[in-house]
Amino acid sequence: MTTTESRSTKRKPAQIVDMSWDPITRIIGNLGIYTKIDFANREVVECHSTSSLFRGYSVFMKGKDPRDAGFITSRICGICGDNHTTCSNYAQQMAYGVKPPKLAEHITNLGEAAEYMFDHTLFQDNLVFVDFCEAMVKATNPAVLARAERTDAPRGNVHGFRTIADIMKAFNPFEGEVYKEALKVSRVTREMFCLMEGRHVHPSTMYPGGVGTMPQPNTFTDYLSRLMRVIDFVKKSVAMNDDVFDFFYEALPGYEEVGKRRILLGCWGAWQNPDVVDYRYANMNRWGKAMYVTPGIVVDGQLVTNNLVDINLGLRIMLGSSYYEDWVNEQPFVTHDPLGNPVDMRHPWNQTTVPVPQKRDFDGKYSWVMSPRWHHSGTGEHLALDTGGGPLARLWTTALSGLVDTPYVKATGSSVRISLPKGESLPETTLEWHIPKWSNTIERDRARPYFVAYAAAMALQFLEEAMGMLRDGDSKVYENFEVPDEAIGCGFHEAVRGVLSHHLVIRDKKIANYHPYPPTPWNASPRDMYGTPGPYEDAVQGQPIFEENGPDDFKGVDIMRTVRSFDPCLPCGVHMYMGKGKTLTTVHSPTYGAGHA
Repeated sequence: MTTTESRSTKRKPAQIVDMSWDPITRIIGNLGIYTKIDFANREVVECHSTSSLFRGYSVFMKGKDPRDAGFITSRICGICGDNHTTCSNYAQQMAYGVKPPKLAEHITNLGEAAEYMFDHTLFQDNLVFVDFCEAMVKATNPAVLARAERTDAPRGNVHGFRTIADIMKAFNPFEGEVYKEALKVSRVTREMFCLMEGRHVHPSTMYPGGVGTMPQPNTFTDYLSRLMRVIDFVKKSVAMNDDVFDFFYEALPGYEEVGKRRILLGCWGAWQNPDVVDYRYANMNRWGKAMYVTPGIVVDGQLVTNNLVDINLGLRIMLGSSYYEDWVNEQPFVTHDPLGNPVDMRHPWNQTTVPVPQKRDFDGKYSWVMSPRWHHSGTGEHLALDTGGGPLARLWTTALSGLVDTPYVKATGSSVRISLPKGESLPETTLEWHIPKWSNTIERDRARPYFVAYAAAMALQFLEEAMGMLRDGDSKVYENFEVPDEAIGCGFHEAVRGVLSHHLVIRDKKIANYHPYPPTPWNASPRDMYGTPGPYEDAVQGQPIFEENGPDDFKGVDIMRTVRSFDPCLPCGVHMYMGKGKTLTTVHSPTYGAGHA
């Protein structure tokens, strides 16, 4: 098939080949993708997503001092640990009844904005774009590369590359110009993060009730000077990605079907509005809608709800194909929420985690990842929501809600407009992300650089407000609190790659139950008790194959593009299980100056 031919609709006798990628490379954690591919008709006919490691935080959190939860849960992940700390603090603040000072909220928001800029840039330019770079396209679709070499880049006046192939070459690993520049940008954005949260990736200055960051004028000017150094890179990144992704649609008719699934997107909201948030559950709908990324659930392109209370009550943790015992016959921890609404037994507040290791069986149980679902009360469906890699869902729910209206970011109902100031070489620029036709591989990847721009724009607002408070003499960053004997709390936030919730139950001033649900359990979930596949499985299963190689030298680039478009990160989905009391090794730490024992 040439790059300009349409795919044949006539079916050929199937040529089924079993193919697996385990572990998937260029991500963190043991994710395995097992497929059956019909090479005669160039499509994936079956897909299973597996993980070989057990999730254990919900087990060993019990009995801990709840004030330690943020520090412990940040260790869930070595990539987005600060997102866990932030979300844990949100849940604790609800349980303790404490509202941090406004300046503390700005500092937290600035830290999280830097994290989005850091992580999305590193992942998009140094990990995802390897699948679209010159070297990879040459190995999998040489006809596409030949066309790219003679196709002018429409936005070359912004990013400086003449052809599409020139952009692809700039992303070649370790050699490409943009690949290397992205690594430098990642360092700068990481420094921005550390100015606010102390240490990356496990924050040292983030606590329930506020922050330990000392707000000096240079705290914010040092952040601003770094932000302005990367602002033009952000503008160029959006232009380069748009050029390459538009080219793929044009060069490979039908490529919109790669990674396409029903539009089922979830976003839990990001960046609290200090003027509105009080962390009281009774007011959660109001302060949730005041977030600078609007929470919401989108089904078939329609906004079902942006009410965090509705979102919370609809959460269900399903099993089905997961290696666990069910807990529905246990005593519930929470029967009703603070508003009097009944809480389901499969809600995270009531979950009990009992691992049952066993042999992998694709007709039975095959993964340590559970299957989070959202119960749509209007239809009765248990929806396998995905995060669109994070940015796609965030932009989509924010655009449809039309609530965000700031000097730098505005949601219009069908798009999100992002204004960035003049940088070192590029003028003031307004970018606009429009709701796409599809939830697919290309659009998940396209949304990522737009959200980097979104984060950069919001950081400017947070800086202006924080510096204004400091000029007015308001430097308070912490509020005292007492740990109650009994309480419940829930935190909602956006980890880099999507929805993040922490649910906390306190009894006798200790943690009685704690369940963090990051984006990867949603995206990487296996088939649930109703047989509904998880998003990775659903997106890969049934997708066409455009790679020109046959079974003998097949690289699976279209499949890898789809899985990586979700920004997989398995540590937050699973953790190691060694059985009952198996000792791996014993280490004695010597005292200072003494020799090893």
